[in-house]
Amino acid sequence: MVTSGGVSVTLRGEAVEETETVLQRLVSDGVPGALAARNASLWGPDAMDEASRRLGWLDLAETSRPLVGPLNELAAEYRAEGLDHFVLAGMGGSSLAPEVITRTAGAELTVLDTTDPHQVERVIADRLERTVVVVASKSGGTVETDSHRRIFEQAFREAGITGDALKRRFVVITDPGSPLENSARQAGYHVVLADPDVGGRYSALSAFGLVPSALAGVDVGLLLDEAAEFSSALRQTYDNPGLTLGAALGAASAGGHDKLLLADAGSGIVGFGDWAEQLIAESTGKEGKGVLPVVLEGVEAPGFAPAPDARGAVLGEFDASAITVRGPLGAQFLLWEYATAVAGRVLGVNPFDQPDVQEAKDNTGALLKAAEEGGAAALTAGEPDLVSGSVEIHAGGALKADTLPEALDELIALVPDHGYLAVMAYLDRTGDDAGAAALRGLLAARSERARGGPAHVTFGWGPRFLHSTGQYHKGGPQNGVFLQLTGVVERDVPVPGRPYGFGTLQLAQAVGDLRALRSRGRPAVRLHLRDRSEGLAQLLDALEN
Repeated sequence: MVTSGGVSVTLRGEAVEETETVLQRLVSDGVPGALAARNASLWGPDAMDEASRRLGWLDLAETSRPLVGPLNELAAEYRAEGLDHFVLAGMGGSSLAPEVITRTAGAELTVLDTTDPHQVERVIADRLERTVVVVASKSGGTVETDSHRRIFEQAFREAGITGDALKRRFVVITDPGSPLENSARQAGYHVVLADPDVGGRYSALSAFGLVPSALAGVDVGLLLDEAAEFSSALRQTYDNPGLTLGAALGAASAGGHDKLLLADAGSGIVGFGDWAEQLIAESTGKEGKGVLPVVLEGVEAPGFAPAPDARGAVLGEFDASAITVRGPLGAQFLLWEYATAVAGRVLGVNPFDQPDVQEAKDNTGALLKAAEEGGAAALTAGEPDLVSGSVEIHAGGALKADTLPEALDELIALVPDHGYLAVMAYLDRTGDDAGAAALRGLLAARSERARGGPAHVTFGWGPRFLHSTGQYHKGGPQNGVFLQLTGVVERDVPVPGRPYGFGTLQLAQAVGDLRALRSRGRPAVRLHLRDRSEGLAQLLDALEN
């Protein structure tokens, strides 16, 4: 066990031996001191330019402190005006950290990180008269976030909220000089500039994590206190929990244990696995390498059993995993960011770029243009290979099944040894489609029975996973099989100022990502639900029975 700054990291079993050699090498190479000094050469000459602009997260416990007072004042002003419902429009690193922070603190924050028209319409209709929208985009050009801003602007105006009252309804977080900063200032919105030297997935303790959380009522100063207390431990050569965890992640992956099973055992931190998943997968999954986080429902969930290609990591009190991590949330953010950067060094990859994400975005743009010119029919992925009740199966010839259960079993059989099955649901994650999340455990259990051993199944909601595990899917090891879920849109919601609706955008993102996966030779099957409720029930029944 390594304990320092209120954080402990405990390694057990094979993880101890495989980590020790790597840890000694990191120490002899002077990595702790170099990282404390923000030495951008740690990840090799090709990564130096990017790394030199992405190490500001190391100092956020101090540099974010000036935000606390003004944010508390702004939150108090809003509540005095009767504005107490806060909606966060952001993707990936701009939404996952605030979601963890507020859920852990028990504060209400509505996170809008989807293009599903049913979910968007429901959020727009919820307490609009009391709503403030936090628009968060580092680049200022995120298509989902731009679409959310547009529809909220329209909704406010239609409700008679205009002029200065409208200006008060938006808080914008972005990098200095971004297109969003310029347009937000012209509109008169409240703008908070983020640190440009902090990448999106390392931004938990920056304005992206703190602004929406503080407005929702969280004591973000306490988060920074927790991180500050721990930060000195990261400058230590020995008894450095971040260095130990990073060495363990990197050594395990380099040694063939490239799945990290993430579960919680009473830590009190809610939803941390989803945040850690995007940090680790997008940072390490490239050049055919990487650590694949598999977020589990708990330590008893299907898929947590020991496996030759996996290491279990648990937050909380649990003595039957390779890695156990304890510590407060503010410190945990910093710990895992540091460990991920160290793991990148061990694996020989740049942990600050995402080179394989753009293709899916380009495909989406091309599909939207085609839909504008030729109608929604241009978005179809061809005729289904099989129709079973309310479920269409688009397999691109990869399956020969005659029934839905047979198709699922064939898909499972495609997963290679030491591979994984990724479920990607372009559905409504907070409404009637929320039950789709049960597919991870059901598929893991069915896979384990069929294969006679542990099976690794991940689950992601689209399009938000495109801003996290989407990089690993395309740039990581070529051992993934992909199951995509889409569903019929009962009533599309137009995106103001754009020639398409949210449903069209959602389908373009799904089909665009499917094409990106198949272009890389990844087996990818799309199940389209002709009726979402019936189709999902049919799919769950096929797995349960």
